[in-house]
Amino acid sequence: MGAPLIQLQDIHLTFGGTPLLQGAELVVGEGDRLCLVGRNGSGKSTLLKIAAGLIEADRGTRSAAPSATVRYLPQDPDLSGFATTLAFVEAGLAPGDDPYRARYLLECLGMTGEEGTDRLSGGEARRTALARVLAPSPDILLLDEPTNHLDLPAIEWLESELNSLRSAMVLISHDRRFLQRLSRATVWLDRGVTRRLEQGFAGFEAWRDAVLEQEELEQHKLDRRIVMEEHWVRYGVTARRKRNQGRMARLSDLRRQRREARRATGNVKLAASEGETSGAVVIEAKRVSKAFGALAVVNDFSMRIMRGDRVGIVGPNGAGKTTLINVLTGRMTPDSGEVKLGTNLQLHVLDQRREVLADDVSVKDFLTGGHGETLSVGGAVRHYASYMKDFLFTPEQARTPVRVLSGGERGRLVLAKALAAPSNLLVLDEPTNDLDLETLDLLQEMLADYAGTVIIVSHDRDFLDRVATSVLMAEGGGKFVEYAGGYSDMVAQRGEGVGAKPREAVKPAKAATAARAATTSERRKLSFKDKHALETLPARIEALTGEIATLRARLADDGYYARDAKAFAATATKLTAAEAELAASEERWLELEMLREEIEG
Repeated sequence: MGAPLIQLQDIHLTFGGTPLLQGAELVVGEGDRLCLVGRNGSGKSTLLKIAAGLIEADRGTRSAAPSATVRYLPQDPDLSGFATTLAFVEAGLAPGDDPYRARYLLECLGMTGEEGTDRLSGGEARRTALARVLAPSPDILLLDEPTNHLDLPAIEWLESELNSLRSAMVLISHDRRFLQRLSRATVWLDRGVTRRLEQGFAGFEAWRDAVLEQEELEQHKLDRRIVMEEHWVRYGVTARRKRNQGRMARLSDLRRQRREARRATGNVKLAASEGETSGAVVIEAKRVSKAFGALAVVNDFSMRIMRGDRVGIVGPNGAGKTTLINVLTGRMTPDSGEVKLGTNLQLHVLDQRREVLADDVSVKDFLTGGHGETLSVGGAVRHYASYMKDFLFTPEQARTPVRVLSGGERGRLVLAKALAAPSNLLVLDEPTNDLDLETLDLLQEMLADYAGTVIIVSHDRDFLDRVATSVLMAEGGGKFVEYAGGYSDMVAQRGEGVGAKPREAVKPAKAATAARAATTSERRKLSFKDKHALETLPARIEALTGEIATLRARLADDGYYARDAKAFAATATKLTAAEAELAASEERWLELEMLREEIEG
């Protein structure tokens, strides 16, 4: 570790009467690559904000090198007050910083810089915020869940970019592969205190388990000592008892130690409610195609999914993964081809987008549907309080509105609701979002024991390696190819991953290739169709942009899903189609414009 740039000592902080940090420490030196890990709600984001100087601790000291530049990436970046994404990124530059780096990073992340900040999706806002913190090449980067809402190409590009920087870093992430590739030391925040391991994340879990095992041993020894002292009190000689008040005080002290000991937080109890056994063949697709206008989203796809399969689906955002799932599960009709669903199917979709969570609904009412004190879990009646406990919710949180829950708590709540319903076909749409590493482990174990069939859309490479029996890769143009094994097996067979750059970032290269191909005699002249497209595409792009903004605003309505779930699903499907058509229209216009310039030049 180099010279300290930021140092936190004996940090204490209490929220609502509950101690969150109790003597936590953090030292970030020159060139450090730290990952900060801990359970959801342990205070990781809070400690990072203290390190960034955004909030003050109740007690303790923060010191920072006067000349050190610090950039902090929050989980929910606020872009309000800026007209465009480029303006937001440039506002983070200091005098002397390279002004061109802002636009360069935005382009690498698939943005133009001209996007209005009031129309951004979660992924676009995250990419813009990343460009802002990376643009100055600061001395210290404090990154809170930098991979949230990013697709695999963007994640792999981010890994490469961070590896090339000289900045010291502190990373909070649930993405194991990301942490393994970037971290050189690990800080574990547990029950208000921190422990540091001078190894990257790859060595953390074995070390953590050893620490917890030693704690259990020490706790067992303490319990045995209490039993011995209580035996002496009950059965010792009265005269000796009077002469050994010190021993009585020691017993009282031991009992106080046990009472005040903060034991490790329990684990979530995950178990999917399994329905009837499905037929051997769950889904059979034969030469299925689906297009939106001229854009082929699924093209000539065939596959047979058998009972017990765990199929992962990967690819860039907008590649058609959700459309493929909708076609395979019968929720969307293909334009051509045939999809046959097996017998006795009980489908359940785990929606991790969080729109299903109305902000004003309480935890209890969300689980019970607002009806009484009980809910059905796998055909058995459970009291809501008992079921909440399985997912680490306290009885006091029963009346808590969803809006005050953390991202991790929301993830657990959605899991609780989804796993209560009986099923033999689970569709998991980004199930790892906001879940801590321990809960991810338990989710993986649950899926391994699940007797039904699982279809997973995920950007978490480690999760896919642990769970998937095969991976469907979106190769582009509506083509999906199946590879046996997990993500790493797919990379080995394919020779490369999803890609180190987002799809949008390579559009100019694709367009340039098309323009160079147009130097042949057959393409030296724009056809009538090409000229018409050049004239009409800008208006269509503008109309699609407005339509997408309207659809996003409609989906952002907290009560929309509760009022009309079918309309909500139809609107979400329409949004996916509009976004895909917009991407295709922009790429086609760019290709034709470059062709026109080359011909006229």
